Amino acid sequence: MPDKIYNVLFLCTGNTARSVLAEGILRKDGAGRFNAYSAGSQPKGVVNPFALKVLDAYGYPTDGYRSKSWDEFAAPGAPVMDFVFTVCDSAAGEACPFWPRQPMTAHWGIEDPAAVEGTDMQKEAAFVTAFRQMRNRISAFAALPVKSLDRLSLKARLDAIGQPTGEA
Repeated sequence: MPDKIYNVLFLCTGNTARSVLAEGILRKDGAGRFNAYSAGSQPKGVVNPFALKVLDAYGYPTDGYRSKSWDEFAAPGAPVMDFVFTVCDSAAGEACPFWPRQPMTAHWGIEDPAAVEGTDMQKEAAFVTAFRQMRNRISAFAALPVKSLDRLSLKARLDAIGQPTGEA
């Protein structure tokens, strides 16, 4: 019997940067074990070009991303999520839709690289920092022995992954 492939949804408010980075990282690094998705509570309708530039620079696919509402994943017929992670503080504080089967949740807040003012070089540097932080967290997540952990232990580990560690 093949191993279960887990559905993972990354949430942010605008679904333009952090959640897209997370989706891209897990799509590649978790291929065969995870299906990655991203969405926003108030999607802006476009993906930030710096998010795509950084994904591409690190060898991650950049096709198929779009800024979309989390309502798509709460609708009938949507993939059932096993994990839902908020990656911005705004989305973490919002009332989320009802997720069927009560997925495991955690908050993995990362500063918004799209909020950085300055030159294109400074903006890109902020996206690189967010990418590295997210990749570290996703690497820790993907290494978890999900099937052998009880829900309480898994929840504790997911929460620990989201704690700031000074990574960059």
